[in-house]
Amino acid sequence: MRVVWRTAFYGLVILIFAYLLFPILIVIPLSFSSGKYLAFPPPGFSLQWYMNFFTRSAWTDSAWLSIWVGLAVTALSTLLGTPAAIGLVRGSFAGKKLVNALILSPVIAPGIIVAIGLYFAYARYGLVGRPLALVLGHTALAVPFVVINVSSTLYGLDRRLEYAALSLGASPWATFRQVTLPLIRPGVFAGAVFAFITSFDELLVALFLSGTTAVTLPRRMWEQIRFDIDPTLASVSTLLITITTSLMVGAELMRRRSERLRTAPIGR
Repeated sequence: MRVVWRTAFYGLVILIFAYLLFPILIVIPLSFSSGKYLAFPPPGFSLQWYMNFFTRSAWTDSAWLSIWVGLAVTALSTLLGTPAAIGLVRGSFAGKKLVNALILSPVIAPGIIVAIGLYFAYARYGLVGRPLALVLGHTALAVPFVVINVSSTLYGLDRRLEYAALSLGASPWATFRQVTLPLIRPGVFAGAVFAFITSFDELLVALFLSGTTAVTLPRRMWEQIRFDIDPTLASVSTLLITITTSLMVGAELMRRRSERLRTAPIGR
């Protein structure tokens, strides 16, 4: 019976993964289609839709905008989220739970509500249609992911290492820079990766804040679906999948490496 239950369990897991990966497995071959319309299976193999993406300024301009907005959001979210996580984990002050809930509220609240709120707030100052509005709006969505990742790393940190550095005469800043930061670096990096992905793939806020001049890549894809569906969408989707997967794998490898170094015997 144990073998039967184990087989059934693994079979269920495989079915769940197949269900989740099925859209990806469909999109990737469609991006290499030789046809003029989305059709599965593809009638033939061609790279024309990748060429169409890289040679059309409408696509490339949106891609570059999404990249640099994502990088700005990553830097800003990391600078804001890391000290916020340290303060929430190490600090003891009145209203700590309320502050934590407010920081995480953009993740909990429905995206459309956040987008509408940001639109009315930024429209008053004439920021709608400017990249700055996207950076600020996406940062509000990305900071919680940095706080969550850095906080989880801090909870697993052995504080005796920090106490040892302080007892040897190191200042609090030197202790943070030479002891704490290297140990929580995987959490900071993972939070930065999630921040970039959150900005790079975000659509709802971009629909309200990008206007007609600051069109991000997801916004461009949404417009393409409405007016002209061709396999260029599949090629862009494949590129997004590749970028996102590469970043996630890199973050996971760094986390595992840090875990091995932290648990390795001293002197090994």
